[in-house]
Amino acid sequence: MSDKEYTEQEEIFSQVLRAGRRTYFFDVRSTKAGDYYLTVTESKKFTHDDGSFHYKKHKIYLYKEDFNEFNEMLVKATDFIINEKGEEVISERHQKDYQKPSSEVGVEEENKSTTSFTDVSFDDI
Repeated sequence: MSDKEYTEQEEIFSQVLRAGRRTYFFDVRSTKAGDYYLTVTESKKFTHDDGSFHYKKHKIYLYKEDFNEFNEMLVKATDFIINEKGEEVISERHQKDYQKPSSEVGVEEENKSTTSFTDVSFDDI
């Protein structure tokens, strides 16, 4: 069997989840023995000051003998997070009233205004 034939046979099924700067790839592949396993790849885009960019990728390999335990632990962990913190995303970037901490005393007072308005960034939309 040629390398090209093996490469075409290796990837059996694929799904892509795009999530902001991150993309997750779920790929079913074939071992040399003809059994299947799963790779989960996280690809994250990083942009440099000059506008160029690169991707960092992290990959895990998950084999059939670990599917049940892995799935159980994933469900328990995600259920725990949802039960403890709910489904709403909580982060500094998403808080409407978030202000960056300042190291200078008195700067916080300068940032306060008598005019009420909402500062919205396009990243927040």
